[in-house]
Amino acid sequence: MKPFLTYTQQINKLIYEKHLIISDIKKAQEKLRDVGYFTLIGGYKTLFLDPMTRVYREDTHFEDIYNLYEFDNRLHELFFRHLCQIEKKMRNLISYAFCEVYGERQSAYLSTSNYNYSRKNQRGINKLVKMMSQLANSNTDYDFLIYQRRVYQNVPLWVLVNAMTFGQISKMYAFLPASIRSKISHNYVHVSERELEQYLKVLVLYRNVCAHNERLFSHKVYSEIPNTKLHLKLNIPQTGTQYLMGKKDLFCIVIAFRYLLSKDDFKEFKKELIRSIDKCLSQSHCISELKLLNAMGFPANWKEITKYRI
Repeated sequence: MKPFLTYTQQINKLIYEKHLIISDIKKAQEKLRDVGYFTLIGGYKTLFLDPMTRVYREDTHFEDIYNLYEFDNRLHELFFRHLCQIEKKMRNLISYAFCEVYGERQSAYLSTSNYNYSRKNQRGINKLVKMMSQLANSNTDYDFLIYQRRVYQNVPLWVLVNAMTFGQISKMYAFLPASIRSKISHNYVHVSERELEQYLKVLVLYRNVCAHNERLFSHKVYSEIPNTKLHLKLNIPQTGTQYLMGKKDLFCIVIAFRYLLSKDDFKEFKKELIRSIDKCLSQSHCISELKLLNAMGFPANWKEITKYRI
Protein backbone atom coordinates (compact mmCIF):
# COMPACT_ATOMS: atom_id res chain seq x y z
CA MET A 1 0.00 0.00 0.00
CA LYS A 2 1.18 3.50 -0.77
CA PRO A 3 1.69 5.48 2.45
CA PHE A 4 0.03 8.79 3.25
CA LEU A 5 2.39 11.69 2.59
CA THR A 6 2.12 15.23 3.87
CA TYR A 7 2.47 18.04 1.34
CA THR A 8 6.06 18.56 2.51
CA GLN A 9 6.80 14.85 2.04
CA GLN A 10 5.20 14.95 -1.42
CA ILE A 11 7.45 17.86 -2.40
CA ASN A 12 10.53 16.08 -1.03
CA LYS A 13 9.67 12.92 -2.93
CA LEU A 14 9.35 14.85 -6.19
CA ILE A 15 12.63 16.68 -5.66
CA TYR A 16 14.91 14.03 -4.15
CA GLU A 17 13.49 10.75 -5.49
CA LYS A 18 12.05 11.83 -8.83
CA HIS A 19 14.50 14.68 -9.61
CA LEU A 20 11.74 17.16 -10.48
CA ILE A 21 12.81 20.81 -10.44
CA ILE A 22 10.64 22.88 -8.09
CA SER A 23 11.68 26.51 -7.94
CA ASP A 24 8.80 27.75 -5.80
CA ILE A 25 8.00 25.20 -3.10
CA LYS A 26 5.20 27.23 -1.52
CA LYS A 27 3.42 27.62 -4.84
CA ALA A 28 3.86 23.92 -5.65
CA GLN A 29 2.32 22.99 -2.29
CA GLU A 30 -0.66 25.22 -3.08
CA LYS A 31 -1.17 23.44 -6.41
CA LEU A 32 -0.95 20.04 -4.79
CA ARG A 33 -3.49 21.14 -2.19
CA ASP A 34 -5.84 22.54 -4.85
CA VAL A 35 -5.62 19.64 -7.33
CA GLY A 36 -4.23 16.64 -5.46
CA TYR A 37 -1.05 14.63 -5.99
CA PHE A 38 -2.86 11.70 -7.60
CA THR A 39 -4.76 13.89 -10.08
CA LEU A 40 -1.91 16.24 -10.95
CA ILE A 41 1.26 14.17 -10.75
CA GLY A 42 -0.25 10.74 -11.32
CA GLY A 43 -2.37 12.01 -14.20
CA TYR A 44 0.12 14.16 -16.12
CA LYS A 45 3.64 12.92 -15.39
CA THR A 46 4.01 10.36 -18.20
CA LEU A 47 5.25 12.71 -20.93
CA PHE A 48 8.04 13.90 -18.64
CA LEU A 49 9.34 10.60 -17.24
CA ASP A 50 12.30 8.58 -18.41
CA PRO A 51 10.63 5.19 -19.04
CA MET A 52 13.75 3.30 -17.95
CA THR A 53 14.50 5.06 -14.65
CA ARG A 54 10.97 6.33 -13.85
CA VAL A 55 12.46 9.66 -12.81
CA TYR A 56 11.88 12.95 -14.59
CA ARG A 57 13.93 13.87 -17.60
CA GLU A 58 16.56 16.52 -17.15
CA ASP A 59 15.25 20.09 -16.92
CA THR A 60 11.66 19.02 -16.12
CA HIS A 61 9.96 21.57 -13.89
CA PHE A 62 6.89 21.24 -11.69
CA GLU A 63 5.39 24.02 -13.80
CA ASP A 64 5.64 21.79 -16.91
CA ILE A 65 3.32 19.23 -15.33
CA TYR A 66 0.94 21.88 -14.05
CA ASN A 67 0.84 23.60 -17.45
CA LEU A 68 -0.11 20.30 -19.09
CA TYR A 69 -2.88 19.93 -16.51
CA GLU A 70 -4.10 23.46 -17.34
CA PHE A 71 -3.97 22.64 -21.05
CA ASP A 72 -6.15 19.61 -20.41
CA ASN A 73 -8.63 21.80 -18.55
CA ARG A 74 -8.86 24.09 -21.58
CA LEU A 75 -9.48 21.05 -23.78
CA HIS A 76 -12.27 19.94 -21.43
CA GLU A 77 -14.02 23.26 -21.81
CA LEU A 78 -13.57 23.44 -25.59
CA PHE A 79 -14.61 19.87 -26.42
CA PHE A 80 -17.43 19.77 -23.87
CA ARG A 81 -19.00 22.91 -25.32
CA HIS A 82 -19.18 21.42 -28.81
CA LEU A 83 -20.22 17.98 -27.57
CA CYS A 84 -23.17 19.64 -25.83
CA GLN A 85 -24.01 21.44 -29.05
CA ILE A 86 -24.29 18.12 -30.89
CA GLU A 87 -26.21 16.62 -27.97
CA LYS A 88 -28.81 19.40 -28.08
CA LYS A 89 -29.27 19.02 -31.82
CA MET A 90 -29.75 15.26 -31.48
CA ARG A 91 -32.42 15.76 -28.80
CA ASN A 92 -34.36 17.95 -31.19
CA LEU A 93 -33.85 15.78 -34.28
CA ILE A 94 -34.93 12.60 -32.50
CA SER A 95 -38.01 14.08 -30.84
CA TYR A 96 -39.10 15.81 -34.07
CA ALA A 97 -38.66 12.75 -36.29
CA PHE A 98 -40.35 10.43 -33.78
CA CYS A 99 -43.33 12.70 -33.11
CA GLU A 100 -43.79 13.40 -36.80
CA VAL A 101 -44.55 9.70 -37.24
CA TYR A 102 -46.11 8.65 -33.92
CA GLY A 103 -47.58 11.85 -32.50
CA GLU A 104 -47.19 13.70 -29.21
CA ARG A 105 -48.74 11.24 -26.74
CA GLN A 106 -46.31 9.75 -24.25
CA SER A 107 -47.87 6.36 -24.84
CA ALA A 108 -46.12 6.40 -28.25
CA TYR A 109 -42.56 6.47 -26.95
CA LEU A 110 -43.50 4.12 -24.11
CA SER A 111 -44.64 1.45 -26.57
CA THR A 112 -41.96 -1.06 -27.56
CA SER A 113 -43.77 -1.61 -30.87
CA ASN A 114 -42.52 1.80 -32.04
CA TYR A 115 -38.90 0.70 -31.90
CA ASN A 116 -36.83 -1.84 -33.78
CA TYR A 117 -37.81 -4.56 -31.32
CA SER A 118 -35.53 -7.28 -32.65
CA ARG A 119 -34.24 -10.03 -30.40
CA LYS A 120 -30.88 -8.27 -30.16
CA ASN A 121 -32.52 -5.01 -29.08
CA GLN A 122 -35.30 -6.23 -26.79
CA ARG A 123 -33.43 -5.98 -23.50
CA GLY A 124 -32.05 -2.54 -24.28
CA ILE A 125 -35.42 -1.22 -25.46
CA ASN A 126 -37.19 -2.56 -22.36
CA LYS A 127 -34.63 -0.77 -20.19
CA LEU A 128 -34.97 2.46 -22.19
CA VAL A 129 -38.78 2.43 -22.02
CA LYS A 130 -38.71 1.74 -18.28
CA MET A 131 -36.42 4.72 -17.75
CA MET A 132 -38.60 6.99 -19.92
CA SER A 133 -41.71 5.83 -18.09
CA GLN A 134 -40.15 6.75 -14.76
CA LEU A 135 -39.27 10.22 -16.08
CA ALA A 136 -42.71 10.81 -17.58
CA ASN A 137 -44.81 9.41 -14.74
CA SER A 138 -43.02 9.85 -11.44
CA ASN A 139 -39.81 11.91 -11.66
CA THR A 140 -39.84 14.97 -9.39
CA ASP A 141 -36.42 16.41 -10.20
CA TYR A 142 -37.56 18.52 -13.15
CA ASP A 143 -40.21 21.22 -12.82
CA PHE A 144 -41.05 21.04 -16.54
CA LEU A 145 -41.94 17.34 -16.22
CA ILE A 146 -44.11 17.99 -13.17
CA TYR A 147 -45.89 20.82 -14.97
CA GLN A 148 -46.67 18.74 -18.09
CA ARG A 149 -47.86 15.85 -15.95
CA ARG A 150 -50.10 18.03 -13.75
CA VAL A 151 -51.58 20.31 -16.42
CA TYR A 152 -51.79 18.03 -19.47
CA GLN A 153 -51.48 14.51 -17.99
CA ASN A 154 -49.01 13.94 -20.80
CA VAL A 155 -45.28 14.54 -21.28
CA PRO A 156 -44.49 14.80 -25.02
CA LEU A 157 -41.17 13.52 -26.23
CA TRP A 158 -39.85 16.99 -27.10
CA VAL A 159 -40.16 17.82 -23.38
CA LEU A 160 -38.95 14.48 -22.02
CA VAL A 161 -35.69 14.47 -24.03
CA ASN A 162 -34.48 17.46 -22.01
CA ALA A 163 -34.32 15.22 -18.94
CA MET A 164 -32.49 12.40 -20.74
CA THR A 165 -28.72 11.98 -20.76
CA PHE A 166 -26.67 11.98 -23.94
CA GLY A 167 -26.13 8.26 -23.43
CA GLN A 168 -29.88 7.65 -23.28
CA ILE A 169 -30.42 9.81 -26.35
CA SER A 170 -27.77 7.80 -28.18
CA LYS A 171 -29.46 4.53 -27.17
CA MET A 172 -32.84 5.76 -28.31
CA TYR A 173 -31.45 6.64 -31.73
CA ALA A 174 -29.90 3.17 -32.02
CA PHE A 175 -33.26 1.50 -31.23
CA LEU A 176 -35.46 3.56 -33.57
CA PRO A 177 -36.90 2.04 -36.75
CA ALA A 178 -34.61 2.38 -39.77
CA SER A 179 -36.96 4.85 -41.48
CA ILE A 180 -36.75 7.32 -38.59
CA ARG A 181 -33.01 6.82 -38.16
CA SER A 182 -32.61 7.60 -41.85
CA LYS A 183 -34.61 10.84 -41.53
CA ILE A 184 -32.40 11.94 -38.66
CA SER A 185 -29.10 11.07 -40.32
CA HIS A 186 -30.11 13.00 -43.46
CA ASN A 187 -29.54 16.16 -41.43
CA TYR A 188 -25.83 15.33 -41.72
CA VAL A 189 -25.12 15.29 -45.45
CA HIS A 190 -22.12 12.95 -45.44
CA VAL A 191 -23.14 10.61 -42.61
CA SER A 192 -25.19 7.42 -42.94
CA GLU A 193 -27.60 6.24 -40.24
CA ARG A 194 -25.16 3.50 -39.20
CA GLU A 195 -22.21 5.91 -39.11
CA LEU A 196 -24.18 8.37 -36.99
CA GLU A 197 -24.82 5.61 -34.46
CA GLN A 198 -21.06 4.91 -34.29
CA TYR A 199 -20.26 8.60 -33.87
CA LEU A 200 -22.79 9.03 -31.09
CA LYS A 201 -21.48 6.04 -29.16
CA VAL A 202 -17.96 7.51 -29.10
CA LEU A 203 -19.13 11.08 -28.45
CA VAL A 204 -21.05 9.90 -25.38
CA LEU A 205 -17.91 8.30 -23.96
CA TYR A 206 -15.86 11.45 -24.44
CA ARG A 207 -18.64 13.63 -23.03
CA ASN A 208 -18.50 11.53 -19.87
CA VAL A 209 -14.74 12.02 -19.66
CA CYS A 210 -15.28 15.78 -19.84
CA ALA A 211 -18.18 15.76 -17.39
CA HIS A 212 -16.26 13.68 -14.82
CA ASN A 213 -13.12 15.79 -15.24
CA GLU A 214 -10.91 12.86 -16.21
CA ARG A 215 -7.67 13.32 -18.16
CA LEU A 216 -8.75 14.07 -21.72
CA PHE A 217 -5.78 14.86 -23.98
CA SER A 218 -4.44 11.29 -24.08
CA HIS A 219 -7.68 9.41 -23.45
CA LYS A 220 -8.71 6.47 -25.62
CA VAL A 221 -12.05 4.67 -25.62
CA TYR A 222 -13.09 1.12 -26.48
CA SER A 223 -15.48 2.09 -29.31
CA GLU A 224 -14.36 3.68 -32.55
CA ILE A 225 -15.72 5.99 -35.22
CA PRO A 226 -16.12 4.73 -38.80
CA ASN A 227 -13.36 5.04 -41.37
CA THR A 228 -13.76 8.29 -43.30
CA LYS A 229 -12.40 10.08 -46.35
CA LEU A 230 -10.43 12.28 -43.97
CA HIS A 231 -8.46 9.31 -42.64
CA LEU A 232 -7.41 8.55 -46.21
CA LYS A 233 -6.75 12.13 -47.32
CA LEU A 234 -4.70 12.94 -44.23
CA ASN A 235 -2.65 9.83 -45.00
CA ILE A 236 -3.02 8.49 -41.48
CA PRO A 237 -0.74 5.45 -41.02
CA GLN A 238 -2.29 2.00 -40.91
CA THR A 239 -1.55 -1.47 -39.64
CA GLY A 240 -3.28 -3.66 -42.18
CA THR A 241 -6.68 -2.01 -42.60
CA GLN A 242 -6.68 -0.39 -39.15
CA TYR A 243 -5.89 3.31 -38.90
CA LEU A 244 -3.52 4.06 -36.02
CA MET A 245 -4.93 7.53 -35.28
CA GLY A 246 -8.33 9.13 -35.37
CA LYS A 247 -10.38 6.07 -34.42
CA LYS A 248 -10.53 5.88 -30.59
CA ASP A 249 -8.36 8.80 -29.49
CA LEU A 250 -9.07 12.50 -29.11
CA PHE A 251 -8.45 13.11 -32.81
CA CYS A 252 -11.44 10.90 -33.62
CA ILE A 253 -13.59 13.52 -31.92
CA VAL A 254 -12.04 16.20 -34.11
CA ILE A 255 -12.99 14.13 -37.15
CA ALA A 256 -16.51 13.59 -35.76
CA PHE A 257 -16.85 17.35 -35.24
CA ARG A 258 -15.83 17.91 -38.86
CA TYR A 259 -18.81 15.80 -39.94
CA LEU A 260 -21.37 16.82 -37.31
CA LEU A 261 -20.75 20.55 -36.74
CA SER A 262 -21.52 23.30 -39.21
CA LYS A 263 -18.63 24.55 -41.35
CA ASP A 264 -18.37 27.81 -39.42
CA ASP A 265 -18.62 26.15 -36.00
CA PHE A 266 -15.88 23.69 -36.90
CA LYS A 267 -13.58 26.46 -38.13
CA GLU A 268 -14.02 28.32 -34.84
CA PHE A 269 -13.41 25.11 -32.90
CA LYS A 270 -10.21 24.48 -34.85
CA LYS A 271 -8.94 28.02 -34.21
CA GLU A 272 -9.47 27.64 -30.47
CA LEU A 273 -7.81 24.23 -30.48
CA ILE A 274 -4.73 25.59 -32.29
CA ARG A 275 -4.47 28.43 -29.78
CA SER A 276 -4.64 26.00 -26.85
CA ILE A 277 -1.97 23.71 -28.30
CA ASP A 278 0.32 26.65 -29.13
CA LYS A 279 -0.08 28.04 -25.60
CA CYS A 280 0.77 24.68 -24.05
CA LEU A 281 3.91 24.31 -26.18
CA SER A 282 5.06 27.87 -25.48
CA GLN A 283 4.83 27.28 -21.72
CA SER A 284 6.65 23.95 -21.69
CA HIS A 285 10.37 23.46 -21.16
CA CYS A 286 10.50 19.96 -22.54
CA ILE A 287 7.47 18.87 -24.61
CA SER A 288 7.91 18.94 -28.37
CA GLU A 289 4.94 19.49 -30.65
CA LEU A 290 5.33 16.01 -32.11
CA LYS A 291 5.37 14.42 -28.66
CA LEU A 292 2.22 16.24 -27.57
CA LEU A 293 0.38 15.48 -30.80
CA ASN A 294 1.31 11.80 -30.60
CA ALA A 295 -0.07 11.63 -27.06
CA MET A 296 -3.32 13.16 -28.31
CA GLY A 297 -3.55 10.83 -31.31
CA PHE A 298 -3.14 13.74 -33.74
CA PRO A 299 -1.19 13.31 -36.98
CA ALA A 300 1.44 15.99 -37.65
CA ASN A 301 -0.66 17.37 -40.53
CA TRP A 302 -3.92 17.51 -38.56
CA LYS A 303 -4.49 21.19 -39.38
CA GLU A 304 -5.14 20.17 -42.99
CA ILE A 305 -8.45 18.65 -41.88
CA THR A 306 -10.29 21.68 -43.31
CA LYS A 307 -8.35 21.47 -46.57
CA TYR A 308 -10.32 18.50 -47.86
CA ARG A 309 -13.96 17.99 -48.74
CA ILE A 310 -15.84 15.34 -46.82
